[in-house]
Amino acid sequence: MQKTKNTYKKSGVNINLADQFVQYIAKVSKKNVKKKSKYLNKDNIGAFGSTFDISKIKIKDPLIVSSTDGVGTKLDLANRFGKFDTIGIDLVAMCVNDLIVQGAKPLFFLDYIAVGKIKINKMKKILDGIIKGCDISLCSLVGGETAEMPGIYDNDKFDLAGFSVGIVSKKKLLHKKNVKSGDVVLAVPSSGVHSNGYSLIRTILKNKKISNKLKLDLLAPTKIYTKEVLSLTKNNLIICAAHITGGGLIDNISRSVPDDHCLNIDLSKIKIKHIFKWIKSNNISDQEMLKTFNCGVGFCLIVKKNNIKKIKKYFSREYMPYEIGYISKSSNKKNIYNKIKW
Repeated sequence: MQKTKNTYKKSGVNINLADQFVQYIAKVSKKNVKKKSKYLNKDNIGAFGSTFDISKIKIKDPLIVSSTDGVGTKLDLANRFGKFDTIGIDLVAMCVNDLIVQGAKPLFFLDYIAVGKIKINKMKKILDGIIKGCDISLCSLVGGETAEMPGIYDNDKFDLAGFSVGIVSKKKLLHKKNVKSGDVVLAVPSSGVHSNGYSLIRTILKNKKISNKLKLDLLAPTKIYTKEVLSLTKNNLIICAAHITGGGLIDNISRSVPDDHCLNIDLSKIKIKHIFKWIKSNNISDQEMLKTFNCGVGFCLIVKKNNIKKIKKYFSREYMPYEIGYISKSSNKKNIYNKIKW
């Protein structure tokens, strides 16, 4: 009896499904491409590499800024709760929020999706979130990669990575060397937990039932600050900035302060979101909360005090910046005072 031949499909990889997904990518990307058509090759999707024409961008002394990131173990909660329409926004946010810290305008974005088994409806929801994130970020999805990897990932498991590129003039580059004594630290509210600290959250959730409201709160997509921050940069209203991600609030702001200056933060001024009060209630110390989570502050601006009123005009009420500290001339890197108010 003749043996049945081995095939790629029998090994767990379905190229036909992958092709269907690529066709969907090409379809939904058309709207995104039309908005930036003067910069993009409309045939990027499906090509071996993606092109973006920077010669039409009128920026003197341009610098290219790049960033890559993922969503981390927040993906596990998306799987657990069966909600995939916002996780793509998280992916874009974690990359472009790093670009705008330096004053760079996001130009384009690429994604990498790795799965154990392609499930078209699930993949479409993830991609729709990525497209939405790119629209909010004012950038273009120019390509990506989908890898079906049976045996490496269980059928329901997946991973996401993103890659973003932006551009900024050397004169507009935000850098800590320009930070001076007397400058003020403004906290810009987060939309929730964003995309850090989920390994600890998953530990808390073991064998615990939670409400649908709490599930939605835990999966609230990361706030993208592109429009507000680029407007401030254009009008020379920011000296430096910080994206509050892994390492928490204090460590991330410290990265934007010169070595011979001190970051002074009043913890009692931080406006804590309810979701962090719930996390804190699960036997988590203040120190661990500040080290792991944004605690309600997703982005920070270092500015001149006399510009605060102008800066607030660029934000909605939900994300209105408020003062939490200042910079002083000192060999001490940090001065953290008062207790956080839970």
